[in-house]
Amino acid sequence: MILVVDGLNRHLFGEVLDDMFELRARVFGGRLGWDVNIEDGKEIDQFDHLDPAYVIGLDDEGNVVAAVRALQTTGPHMLSDVFSDILCGEAPMRSATMWESTRFCVDTQRLTRGKEKNSVSYATCELMIGSLEYCRNAGIQDIITVIDPVMNRVLKRSNCAPYDYVGQTVPMGKVPAMAALLDCSEERISGLREFADIRHDVFIEEEEALEMFEAKKAATLSPANRDHKPLTDLEKYFVEQMSSAKTEEERQSVLKLIEALSDTFTPEQKTALLQTPRAFAHEA
Repeated sequence: MILVVDGLNRHLFGEVLDDMFELRARVFGGRLGWDVNIEDGKEIDQFDHLDPAYVIGLDDEGNVVAAVRALQTTGPHMLSDVFSDILCGEAPMRSATMWESTRFCVDTQRLTRGKEKNSVSYATCELMIGSLEYCRNAGIQDIITVIDPVMNRVLKRSNCAPYDYVGQTVPMGKVPAMAALLDCSEERISGLREFADIRHDVFIEEEEALEMFEAKKAATLSPANRDHKPLTDLEKYFVEQMSSAKTEEERQSVLKLIEALSDTFTPEQKTALLQTPRAFAHEA
């Protein structure tokens, strides 16, 4: 299933983004050997601070198994600022209807081989379908993406071959890199769906995702907390406030408000909110 995280909802899915950044570190820093910045096991670069959209693939348990980043080309982006050698001195392509797709990665350790669900092939195709449909629905006509020859072959085999390439192929870590152009047309998406035999809506709604992560978190709590019931709307409000608190002062303000409304909660609810707000911080 595909979850889209952007500047509007990223405060709700901080843990999902952390998992995604860790996956990127394993793929680009480890498997591909690219010269990327990795801190605390997470691969994050300057473009992640520009409020891009992340199209993220999840398995049935809510684990991040695939991801790709979408960024406008009208401002700074990787092809213009990092992979400029690919362009052979030519100016980067910029358009409000063309977005850049980068950091496409799949968890080959967690996923299986074959084409069934929870396989590398299925997750790859589902992510491509999700990214193309997300861009199409956002009014984007074309995607420019930096890929390696392996991904280029995957695209061709999946009825999703690039319609053109830009510049030249250049060395990048353990593999070469090239820039490919894909349209977001219904024909391309239909061809990809036909190849992968994926007919259903691949997206998961935000509320459904939050409920899934809440259940996942509850299942991993200590035995004393495993009977935790779904959060009420008021509890979710306080969890969201705690999650978005940037400083200790802001956190203390939330705790004081919980104390002030103590009559609203049962003793068990109050204890959970005061003692383990961080445990639910990304589930509200």
